[in-house]
Amino acid sequence: MKVLVVGSGGREHAICQQFLKSSKIGEIYCASGNGGISQIATNVNIPVNKIDDFSKLANFARKNKIDFTFVGPEIPLSLGIVDYFEANGLEIIGPSRNGARLESSKIYSKEFMRKYGIPTAKHNSFSNISEALKFLDNYEKGQEVVIKADGLAAGKGVYICNNIEEAKNVVNQIMNYKIFGSAGRSIVIEEYIDGPELSYLIFTDGVSYSIMPTSQDHKRVNDNDQGLNTGGMGAYAPASLEMANDLNKKAEVIIRKIINGIKTEKIKYKGVLYAGLIIKDYCPYVLEFNCRFGDPETQAILPLLNTDLTDICVAILNKNLETLKIDWKKEFSVSVVLSSDGYPGEFETGFEISGLESITDKDTAVFHSGTKFESGKFFTCGGRVLSITSRADNVKAAIDKVYSNVKSVYFKNMHYRKDIAWRAL
Repeated sequence: MKVLVVGSGGREHAICQQFLKSSKIGEIYCASGNGGISQIATNVNIPVNKIDDFSKLANFARKNKIDFTFVGPEIPLSLGIVDYFEANGLEIIGPSRNGARLESSKIYSKEFMRKYGIPTAKHNSFSNISEALKFLDNYEKGQEVVIKADGLAAGKGVYICNNIEEAKNVVNQIMNYKIFGSAGRSIVIEEYIDGPELSYLIFTDGVSYSIMPTSQDHKRVNDNDQGLNTGGMGAYAPASLEMANDLNKKAEVIIRKIINGIKTEKIKYKGVLYAGLIIKDYCPYVLEFNCRFGDPETQAILPLLNTDLTDICVAILNKNLETLKIDWKKEFSVSVVLSSDGYPGEFETGFEISGLESITDKDTAVFHSGTKFESGKFFTCGGRVLSITSRADNVKAAIDKVYSNVKSVYFKNMHYRKDIAWRAL
């Protein structure tokens, strides 16, 4: 079989790596890939960031007799790549454009949660800046509040504000100064819930589902959860300590409500669904949905997968996922992101990466994000550059192993958090 993966980050590298393990996959293509992916797949120079790109990619899939396409990032899903491919008779893993609205519109997702009784933070939505600012006057001055841009903002459109003055400034930045463009035309203002966060991912064919190991992302750029929000600086799985006291059962009730809502709304959904949960008083609340694998959660979760990812994809496409038992390693996985110093703000690129060849441990994998491969060498070309993931029988051993391997790698202005998985200790 031939598979086409859409995307160019560490998530897509991890997905390609799983397909590489499959005896059923003969050729792997990735649009548009990165330096690391080029070592295990054929990179296809077709960026997929706008609707105009879909015809080029569909023509490539048809010409090269691709058996199915797996979409990694949210932008092509939100623009309707699945609808386009299916209309052209091409098999593809991912939700329809309507299904992707669960991620692409915070307001829509909140309405969906309300309609189907899914617990979430108290909230209000606004498309008028004056009304939003006036609403904030209802809060006490020192009260924490969360501001979210309605649309996609590359994981950076959520602000936890420590007081109302800060919240009003964020509203102005989003709605008046348009720091997220059209994604910030409308916003959600919601109560702040304090507690540990969990990433709860499932495979689904739109009817049945299979739960993956829980994971926990680390969004802030610096240790101790300090600094700006990022796309994610590392993750670990499973986050079992946080799922004690029947939380797994409570979380699965939420998943069943989500799937019931998808079926009731007649949403076509084939792929991965991610519920971002926050835990308060041993009760889970949904913060947001992602309609695809998370990054860097994927780099922590997929190394634990024993079942052939190809079999999972075929079961999803055939809508018989319930007949497939998906098996996971009984281990812990810790993934650390190496970024360019300055990320998520301004940063320099073009620096040579050294030391990768010294990572030979069979329980450790290196996933590339912002890299390019030229003249036999890897160079940085993005904010998040690499994810290094290690597995072990316990989380402490996995942490020690991954940081031992991190120390083998070097590039100028390299930055990483030194406390990934701290909540598990």
